[in-house]
Amino acid sequence: MIILLGEHLHPPYEIPLMTLKNYSKFLEEYTSQLKGIEEALDDSIGDVWDFTLDPIALKLLPYEQSSLLELIKTDNKVNKNKKIFFFSIAETKFYSGLLYYGEGVSDTSVVEGESQIQMGRFISFLQELSCFVSRCYEVVVSIVHQLAALYNSNKGATKIIESSGVHFQVMYEHLGELLVVLLTLDEIMENHGTLKDHWKMYKRLLKSVHHNPGKFSIPEEKLKPFEKLLLKLEGQLLDGMILQACVEQRFDDPGEGVAVAKNSAFAEEFAFNIRTIFANVESKIGEPSEIDQRDKYAGVCGLFVLHFHIFRSVDKKLYKAMLDICKKVPAVTLIANIIWFPDAFLTAKVPAAAKLMDKKSLQAIRAQRDAYLQQRAQTLTKDVQSYYVFVTSWMMKMESILSKEHKNDKLAEDLNSRCNVFVQGILYAYSISTIIKTTMNMYMSMQRPMTKTSVKALCRLVELLKAVEHTFHRRSMVVADSVSHITQQLQSQALNAIGMAKKRVISDKKYSEQRLDVLSSLVLAENALNGPSTKERRLVVSLALCVGTQLVRFSEMSVIMVKLQCDCSFLYWHRAVFPIYLDDVYDNAVDAARIHYMFSALRDSVPTMLHAKHMESCDQLLESYDKEIMDVFNEHLLDKLCKEIEKDLRLSVHTHLKLDDRNPFKVGMKDLAHFFSLKPIRFFNRFIHIKAYVTHYLDKTFYNLTTVALHDWATYSEMRNLATQRYGLTMTEAHLPSQTLEQGLDVLEIMRNIHVFVSRYLYNLNNQIFIEKASNNKHLNTINIRHIANSIRTHGTGIMNTTVNFTYQFLRKKFYIFSQFMYDEHIKSRLIKDIRFFRETKDQSDQKYPFERAEKFNRGIRKLGITPDGQSYLDQFRQLISQIGNAMGYVRMIRSGGLHCCSSAIRFVPDLEDIVNFEELVKEEGLSEDTQRAGSVLDSVLGDLTSNSAEGTEYFKMLVGVFAPEFRSAKNMHLRNFYMIVPPLTVNFVEHSISCKEKLNKKNKNGAAFTDDGFAMGVAYILKLLDQYLEFDSLHWFQAVRDKYKKELNAVAKEQNVQSAGQDEKLLQTMNLTQKRLDIYLQEFELLYFSLSSARIFFRADKTAAEETQEKKDKDSISYKPGPSES
Repeated sequence: MIILLGEHLHPPYEIPLMTLKNYSKFLEEYTSQLKGIEEALDDSIGDVWDFTLDPIALKLLPYEQSSLLELIKTDNKVNKNKKIFFFSIAETKFYSGLLYYGEGVSDTSVVEGESQIQMGRFISFLQELSCFVSRCYEVVVSIVHQLAALYNSNKGATKIIESSGVHFQVMYEHLGELLVVLLTLDEIMENHGTLKDHWKMYKRLLKSVHHNPGKFSIPEEKLKPFEKLLLKLEGQLLDGMILQACVEQRFDDPGEGVAVAKNSAFAEEFAFNIRTIFANVESKIGEPSEIDQRDKYAGVCGLFVLHFHIFRSVDKKLYKAMLDICKKVPAVTLIANIIWFPDAFLTAKVPAAAKLMDKKSLQAIRAQRDAYLQQRAQTLTKDVQSYYVFVTSWMMKMESILSKEHKNDKLAEDLNSRCNVFVQGILYAYSISTIIKTTMNMYMSMQRPMTKTSVKALCRLVELLKAVEHTFHRRSMVVADSVSHITQQLQSQALNAIGMAKKRVISDKKYSEQRLDVLSSLVLAENALNGPSTKERRLVVSLALCVGTQLVRFSEMSVIMVKLQCDCSFLYWHRAVFPIYLDDVYDNAVDAARIHYMFSALRDSVPTMLHAKHMESCDQLLESYDKEIMDVFNEHLLDKLCKEIEKDLRLSVHTHLKLDDRNPFKVGMKDLAHFFSLKPIRFFNRFIHIKAYVTHYLDKTFYNLTTVALHDWATYSEMRNLATQRYGLTMTEAHLPSQTLEQGLDVLEIMRNIHVFVSRYLYNLNNQIFIEKASNNKHLNTINIRHIANSIRTHGTGIMNTTVNFTYQFLRKKFYIFSQFMYDEHIKSRLIKDIRFFRETKDQSDQKYPFERAEKFNRGIRKLGITPDGQSYLDQFRQLISQIGNAMGYVRMIRSGGLHCCSSAIRFVPDLEDIVNFEELVKEEGLSEDTQRAGSVLDSVLGDLTSNSAEGTEYFKMLVGVFAPEFRSAKNMHLRNFYMIVPPLTVNFVEHSISCKEKLNKKNKNGAAFTDDGFAMGVAYILKLLDQYLEFDSLHWFQAVRDKYKKELNAVAKEQNVQSAGQDEKLLQTMNLTQKRLDIYLQEFELLYFSLSSARIFFRADKTAAEETQEKKDKDSISYKPGPSES
């Protein structure tokens, strides 16, 4: 497309190179986006699944459509009856319900009666559990009876099958599992203090209800059965006797016709199976290939106790061997945080055998627990390192083996290697899971403190565990495909073996019942194997092969085990380690990505929480958990990260202040940018995006702080840019009202505190700038036209008139003080005396007011008294005039700022003389009313700006006009003497000014200043108000000053010429200093004269009040021209 465009365009309009580059970049980005969408929607099998974004999940369970009765269909009637041994246990539901009881309610917010309400909700659950336990008891009795009937030592009894050489080991294993369920329920109850406390409170409540049932509107006849139910529940479930009651059942029932306790064949078979299962467990437990031996070990202990209670005999050798395992495995985690100590169980449940053991060996086993914990604490870090290597290399194997294509000629070999890698992953997961659960739960159970190093190591292991799960998950598609192929291959191998066995059985011509049983069992196994690998079929095959032949047992491999082994729901009970873990992640930001694994582990407890029954809804428990984890996450990572990033940005921007040592070789360096490359973390129904969180925090902080101190906008803007450069954060622009770095004081602020402003700031007439007198900082604030213009742009032009009104109020107060001073007897009498003296002597003094007279007045005033800080009344009067002048200078600056603001606002209008009328143009085009209104508003805005920028208001004229009549009135005659006080005032001002300027070169700069044109402005303004410019000029004051200093300078020059011949150095130095001082004074008087002359121009000093009045009358007569009829 680009080439075609290039061909058809003429040379002058060729596409610029930059545009082509941008276009090709756009195409590349668009292509990658399309590719991403295509990959997301693609159904190819090798795709990687992201565990945080799965919209669906794959359930890799084979599905069975045949019923169990159909599976065990066989022509051999006798064989058929014995196969219906199958039970399913809903332990997850009951375990979780009990474990989470009382959770989700903080200790501080518990309301009186809340505990009883929770227990009230929980009663139905306990009733359900009671029914489950009773059902378990029945199943145990039923299995024992069925097995006793198979192995009957009574020769007179009918034989169901030929049982010699047949061992239903699978049955015993499942029976052991059932006993472990009851044992686990006992352990949960034993360790659940909250449940027991609430139960007692509930019973107490029931007693109070019993005494006064009417108050609670409960019928009495309903209370009795309910109390009985509670007693039954307490006896059966809460006293920790669930397993004990099961093994102590009466197994010999004359009605059933099956002898159990005195059945020696059954006793021998039972003991033989226990020994066989134990031998399998003992060989593998604690080894790297261990997979579920610990659970089976608990089952063996349960079977041993059951055997003891039925037959009252103890195999001492087996008992000792079982206790010896405790040295290798000191404790077994049954579920979540419930840990079980086999030695304590065996000694408590089989006391007869415990008596035969010596106490030392039992104590040695207990001591072994402590030794195990100590050893584990020492080796944890090494374990983490070795497992880290194992798991990462296994993950690489998984990736490489699953990304290979199947080769048809090596299919079996491929499947075999895949199967080995899968199994290896499950074994690693089991080993890591066992270390974490056993260590954490033993520390918790034995109430030993755990070191931070151990906590960090265990958290690393949790991460490795989730890494294994996620490796399987990422390749779910390929794994699912491979598992079904592996299962089929194993099934075909088993079918081949069964086929060969069948041939051998059929080839034997002798008929016997036993051969028929064997043959029908093999056929049954064969039928079961011809189908999906469901747990029902696997069980049927296992049982059939017990009878069929003592073939190698059919091995099974299910990826569901991955989920089981990698389940970290137990972390809910150890969530106290989470803050330590987060601190560790924060300190070692380099591998921050591992935090995903920890959150995945914390999510594992969510499915089990759904079984909680003590709250109105399990959502309350989930919300409580969610809030707790998020609070910890915010406190220990997010908030710390935000503060650290903000601090780093601030220190980087303010490096010129040298606040502290930031040398990375001395104070270390933490690269927190790693956190911002993390993908969003998924937790519950939200994604936690660390980068977005920190960006939002900084945006909010910078915005809020800029609004508080608008003059800092540039600093925060710099920090924003730095955040983008250093951390890659996409910051939002604040878009606050446009400000400059030297915003200075705001017009509003000055207006409200004008009395403070005029006393603390000094005015410079020529540069139109105010400078702060003194400051605690190392710099002085300044205010100029640009600041004022910015303020006016921020607040609007309306503020200008308000400011002038405030200035008028201020001047009124100051003029009141001014009048009082002039009215003072001492001042008035001196001034009248001076006026009389000048009139009498002006002819002799060449019409000039004598300098000595002014100097004498200045010194004489000091005799009237001085303030504690050494100021005379004349000093204070000078300050008053300076403040009045400053106020006038501020008004001048407001006007200049207004013009500046208007001209910058109107600079986009092409021609101020010819502005089109937008309203008329809009009407001509026939546009909507809203557009017409907008056009009208635009016209009025342009009109205002044009008039403001052209004219500007004559504020000085207004302020003269408002005060002049009062100043010139007869009742204020005492003010007419003002012109005579100006000479002494100027002398006072020059002395003050020189002393201020000299302080600039001194170390202590307190009171230093280089300008104070407010005085000149004040004098010029007051002279105008009194219309005394002519009177003041008649004194020829500044001419008198010049004459005086020139005369003295000439005298000094003559003296120097005389002394230079005499070579008196000291006298010459004194002369030079005198000359320098006289030059300075003369220069200062000249500067004051220039300032005063400039200030007089603002107030039109060339015109007297009478001339101005006449000029006004002339203007009015010109503007009013009479018509012909009038003339």
